[in-house]
Amino acid sequence: MIYDIRHVTKYSYEVRVSSAKLALRLTPADGGGQRLIRHELAIRPQPRQLIRERDFFGNDVMVALIDTGLIDLEVEATARVEVARPVGLLAGASPDWRSVAAAAIADTSLAAASPVHCLFSSPRITLPREIADYAALSFPAGMPVIDGARDLARRIRKEFAYRPNSTEVSTPLDEAFAQRRGVCQDFAHIMISGLRGLGLPAAYVSGYIRTIPPPGTKRLEGADASHAWVSVWCGHDVGWFGIDPTNAIDVGNDHIVLATGRDFSDVSPIYGVFLGSGAQELEVGVDVIPVESVAA
Repeated sequence: MIYDIRHVTKYSYEVRVSSAKLALRLTPADGGGQRLIRHELAIRPQPRQLIRERDFFGNDVMVALIDTGLIDLEVEATARVEVARPVGLLAGASPDWRSVAAAAIADTSLAAASPVHCLFSSPRITLPREIADYAALSFPAGMPVIDGARDLARRIRKEFAYRPNSTEVSTPLDEAFAQRRGVCQDFAHIMISGLRGLGLPAAYVSGYIRTIPPPGTKRLEGADASHAWVSVWCGHDVGWFGIDPTNAIDVGNDHIVLATGRDFSDVSPIYGVFLGSGAQELEVGVDVIPVESVAA
């Protein structure tokens, strides 16, 4: 499947901002069943300097330095991506979860892909006992690790309500868990916390998911959104496996990866430092369009 993606972020400031430094993780990943065909980034006003870097986890980062006074800022990222992931593993086809936990804690590698980086607490993910106990219900003795993770995702999908604006980026993990509602970021953080609480490495993945409007309904421009899901480590033979707790599905060809890290703080699409004062307004629009739909 080939997709055209357009992600537009607009900031409006109450008081003129004198300068800004932005770290942008808006380039889709190239690898892991995903091929980046092209990518373009437009920033208005134009930055004085645009620097391309790679972070520790291998994510593509564009650093923009803006020293022009501004009231409005617009970041537009466009890309064409081909996604062709293999079919997910059958039930029972992964190792026992306890053997995976034992292999993770015994791993001595500090390479970016090592499970040890996603085994403990991180800036946005604590490991409360109550969340580990909640996750443990999906992992009885002998449960294959992927089957247990799928069951945990199904329970989160069933027992937590998807409610936009019920949480914020800064909402603590335990608060979202207690109120049993939130958005994809909250559900991914909760699932990761539960898995790590059992000794299972789990990473946070940011990206997009293709949305299909109801029959007879026209797809609205800019109505898609950024998405987040979980990648769980399943041992050295299987490696990392993606599961989407918001929709209780394996990550497949409708998911487009932007970046992977320990939690949202590692993969925020736009992170910036602005010199100025006053309030700001934010507007985001995302389109994920299959290429055959464009040609039709």
